[in-house]
Amino acid sequence: QVVVDFERLSEHAAAFQGHDVGFCCLGTTRAKAGAAGFVHVDRDYVAQSAELARAGGCKHFVLQSSQGANQHSLFLYLRVKGEVENLVQAVGFDRCTILRPAVLLCKRQESRPAEWMAQQFLGVVARVFPTAYSVPVETVARAMVASVLQPGVGKVEVLENEAIHELGKA
Repeated sequence: QVVVDFERLSEHAAAFQGHDVGFCCLGTTRAKAGAAGFVHVDRDYVAQSAELARAGGCKHFVLQSSQGANQHSLFLYLRVKGEVENLVQAVGFDRCTILRPAVLLCKRQESRPAEWMAQQFLGVVARVFPTAYSVPVETVARAMVASVLQPGVGKVEVLENEAIHELGKA
């Protein structure tokens, strides 16, 4: 494990060398970082990490994005997620897997009251519609690993929430 300074990421290129697979779950919130900070972390840091990974020999890059990601969205969050998906694909990995989970069900250290309420509601909804609106983070993690262990279905594979649930059972 190597700790890097994302503001000087190019100085840490050695940390990205010699890995066949790269996993990226990097992100922040607009509330925490402001709009510009959110874009900087969720798009710029991720894209630069992908570029360094590819330059270091990475062949398969696995990116956690978001359900509804779309570079043309009117919503900043979904637009940035769509933009970074395109930037990562453009890097030219032999294989790129993009996971688009719905609302992540997890315990957080910091307080996010609105997200907590949504998680409580979606936790109940998940009992009836388990793959529709949410996914436990553990399921996403298992799906990310499983995507590497299974043969790909093309150069770029996009896994929506239901497929994440299925793959996460593996």
